[in-house]
Amino acid sequence: MRFVTYNIQYGVGKDGRVDLARIATEIGDADVIALQEVTQFMERGGNLDQVAELAALFPEHYWTYGPAMDADASYRDEAGRLVNRRTTFGNMILSKTPVLSSRHHMLPKIRLLNQISLQRSVIEAVIETASGPLRVYSLHLAHASVEERLLQIERLLAIVKQAPDEGGVVSAGPDTELWYSNGQFMPMPGRAVVMGDFNMDPSFTEYDRICGSKEHFVGRSLPAGGLIDAWVATGGAEDTGGTCFYDGRLYRLDYCFVTEDLVPALCSLKVGDEAQGSDHQPLYLEIGI
Repeated sequence: MRFVTYNIQYGVGKDGRVDLARIATEIGDADVIALQEVTQFMERGGNLDQVAELAALFPEHYWTYGPAMDADASYRDEAGRLVNRRTTFGNMILSKTPVLSSRHHMLPKIRLLNQISLQRSVIEAVIETASGPLRVYSLHLAHASVEERLLQIERLLAIVKQAPDEGGVVSAGPDTELWYSNGQFMPMPGRAVVMGDFNMDPSFTEYDRICGSKEHFVGRSLPAGGLIDAWVATGGAEDTGGTCFYDGRLYRLDYCFVTEDLVPALCSLKVGDEAQGSDHQPLYLEIGI
């Protein structure tokens, strides 16, 4: 299966134009797409309903969307009638196979005095694959606070680890037919792909919390039951694979992590170096499932 994760920066490309069609072309014919910084009715995003626009650009994909920021953008039309509208900023998942269930998790937030602090979240989708159900996550961590990112990572790791024990969106019990049109309960599989903009470089403490600290004598120690950096697992060096320029330096801010049971199925992970649709570069992941 082909996966893509892409922080689309409200659809604004390196040339300053909002062009969702360009982004769709750069994504290509992926089976599963994780997007961040998708907006609805935000001025910097062209005041578009980008959720609807992206869904239309991928008509053969099922999708789910989770707004992290959700604020009033209502107005009255020429006849004085109230038009209820929301300005949102969040994460989206699109899949060629059905999205069996979805959950939207808010991440911890710290109120900062000298920096913009946005509510952040992670959207979870359980999708069908030829080899069975799979969890997919699209997320975007804080950009301005190490402390906030560490809290968010702790919550993310707990979400991923606890999900199988929590069960599907409705756990087994009577009256199944009242909850599902097909009369079947939704699974909550153990294996997962976690993708998005982590706003961290592998040299940061936050990366150590996910992938284990570097030991002086034996190198990085990977915690059992944790998440594996697919870039490294497919042969990439930690300090390569940059996805975003900031202050004249290329940082690796975007990642694809997998649970350890998916590592043997990893085929490749590439950076879309030529993409122009955002200030970030997309990642293209292939898994043999």
